[in-house]
Amino acid sequence: MESGEKRYYSIREVADLFNVNISKLRYYEKEFPTLSPKKNRSGDRVYTKAEVDHLREILDLVENRGFKLQGAREYLNKKQTAQSDAARMIDKLREIRQFMVELREKMNASDV
Repeated sequence: MESGEKRYYSIREVADLFNVNISKLRYYEKEFPTLSPKKNRSGDRVYTKAEVDHLREILDLVENRGFKLQGAREYLNKKQTAQSDAARMIDKLREIRQFMVELREKMNASDV
């Protein structure tokens, strides 16, 4: 994280950033379960950088690319599933690589 970058953003700051009403942000929280900003001690919503980026993607899908809310939810779910599948595949490939490295070391050790 850059030193000048904020850790949390208020709902007002996020609304101003995207030029939308606060009520629209609250509505999107209900429509997109993956968007769930925490609340601070006084009960105000606070957004992290990741949540701001996620909201940026939602707004792009709905407002710029013409997705309906249901379509945007499905698109994001498929994207998340694909990312999870890719992460599992990478983990499996790392396990296989580690096995192959250990096997090579054992084979080299037996040649000595």
